[in-house]
Amino acid sequence: MKDMYRKALMKIANTAFVQSAIKEQADLSAFKAKPSFAVITGVVLIIISSLLGWPAVAALGVTAIQLEEPLIAVIGGPLVYGFSHLVFLLGMYFSGAEYSLIFARWLVRAVMEKLLFWADLPQV
Repeated sequence: MKDMYRKALMKIANTAFVQSAIKEQADLSAFKAKPSFAVITGVVLIIISSLLGWPAVAALGVTAIQLEEPLIAVIGGPLVYGFSHLVFLLGMYFSGAEYSLIFARWLVRAVMEKLLFWADLPQV
């Protein structure tokens, strides 16, 4: 079992994404710079979408039960949730993939370095 784990770990460590993240010592220094207006707008939209999603669907469910009108939840729930998803996607568009990629590279580097150390495997 341990050999299978080590083999899988080495296969992942040998991917170009992991190797470049480790070689370039990917970090979070880009987050120190002041974010642009588009990034701030995107983050605000993502937060709004989180508040619109399941809480709004739950509120519609409670309202439907109290008013004894199940169509409020049956129709309103998917509509509100779909709208919140569109707001989330718009937020992701505005904030861009740049920060997500920076965070992903740092996370991959940090996790893989720890796993390779714990498995007593060489850094790639």
